[in-house]
Amino acid sequence: MPFVWTTRITMYNMKQLFLVAVGLLLWTTACKNESSTEPANKPVTTEKPKPRKTVKVPAFDVDAAYNFIKEQVDFGPRVPGTPPHENMRKWLVRYFKDLGFRVIEQNFDAYFPDGKKYRATNIIASYNPQHTHRIMLAAHWDTRYIADQDPKDKSPILGADDGGSGVGILMSIAKTLKEHPADIGVDFVFFDAEDQGKPEGGSDDDGTSWCQGSQYWATNLQPPGYRPQFGVLLDMVGAKNAQFQVDEVSSAYAGEYASKLWNLARNIGYSQYFLDGQAPALIDDHLFVNRMARIPMLNIINRKNINGEYLFGDHWHTQADNLKVIDKRSLRAVGQSLTAMIYHASAGNF
Repeated sequence: MPFVWTTRITMYNMKQLFLVAVGLLLWTTACKNESSTEPANKPVTTEKPKPRKTVKVPAFDVDAAYNFIKEQVDFGPRVPGTPPHENMRKWLVRYFKDLGFRVIEQNFDAYFPDGKKYRATNIIASYNPQHTHRIMLAAHWDTRYIADQDPKDKSPILGADDGGSGVGILMSIAKTLKEHPADIGVDFVFFDAEDQGKPEGGSDDDGTSWCQGSQYWATNLQPPGYRPQFGVLLDMVGAKNAQFQVDEVSSAYAGEYASKLWNLARNIGYSQYFLDGQAPALIDDHLFVNRMARIPMLNIINRKNINGEYLFGDHWHTQADNLKVIDKRSLRAVGQSLTAMIYHASAGNF
């Protein structure tokens, strides 16, 4: 997970347009009332709203998600160019192929901060690949090459939460779709080379050393011409007492879908996780998907508001990001909310 980007998005022009629109509406309504010659007792015909379809949402398999995270951690740090990274790639591809999903491996050249080049791979697994109504779920599957936030041990991290939790939840949701078919297409996109950016305080001003996989994918769409309704990114979603607020990037590009998802999550019992309010912008994969691919994508990421400062957990980019930080209640809150979103969307209710 990269560093925070604090650029604020102004709403001045939108507010101005809103005030103008309200004024025009009031003026038009007044004119219609003044010039109306219709009899007061004329019957009014109204169209009945279409009833919402009843949706049966399967239970999210939180135990499967936890086990998928454990299997990732058991590989060791999944740093590009290492055997654990390669073993993880093969395991992830095989899992989705065994489910019967269409799998695309998108290879590209990425770079460590020292300029060393390595081969990275985005993995795209598609459920119902021929369906025209599609949504996108994403996470990064690599782990950081350095524990730059750890005061003692700078070696690569296990990334149980930072990378592993999002992947584990998506793998479990894919299993649910296989067992409980839905009338929708879902693309699971696993970005590589997300977490190999320059440490904070370096000369990287625009953040493009981070999220290299999403930048490549967004400018080289797979499948070609890909255009889902919207996307959801998961990043660091498995720690105990996780808190999720809509960040400014998500609000600006995918605010409609973020509002729907947060409301859905709260309505099914997860209001302690999906909080009201808006968090500051940050550089993450969703930024580049929104800007480069023009696909509306929101981000679910754990950041706590500590006296007005939004912070990642104490385990972030340290050796403490291991299986001990993972909490099944947080996994269930995210996984069940996304599962409900998918099945509601398949019924046209999202």
